[in-house]
Amino acid sequence: MGMYQRILVPIEGTETDGPVLEHVGGLATMCGAEVVLLRVAHYHTRDQRACEVEDAEDDLARAAELLRRRGLVVQTRLLSGEPQQVIVDQAEELHPDLIAMATHGHGWAKRMVLGSVADHVRHNSDVPLLLIKGGGA
Repeated sequence: MGMYQRILVPIEGTETDGPVLEHVGGLATMCGAEVVLLRVAHYHTRDQRACEVEDAEDDLARAAELLRRRGLVVQTRLLSGEPQQVIVDQAEELHPDLIAMATHGHGWAKRMVLGSVADHVRHNSDVPLLLIKGGGA
């Protein structure tokens, strides 16, 4: 058994997912780790919900298929809420050995205004965090 047995991978359904999935695919293959893909549907109105959930399901299916083609065991989770808190909550529930997620490469000024999901996870979880600069950043 490798260093990592379970890797939690939050995805967004954007171009930032590609580099993370590629990296995690190689890492999980080397370690024999299970990958748990997490997609957080984030919406504010009932009208937004249906579209967001459908998009999230498609994102998870595409990402899972990509990793399964590499022979990996993949679990998917679709939840709703504030992404930063859902990721922390799932880390507490699933006990992964690693959280691997994309960063957008925003500068410090933009992070001060918008906040950062990665910063929130880093400060609120004891699970090691691997940050991979996402594509298109």
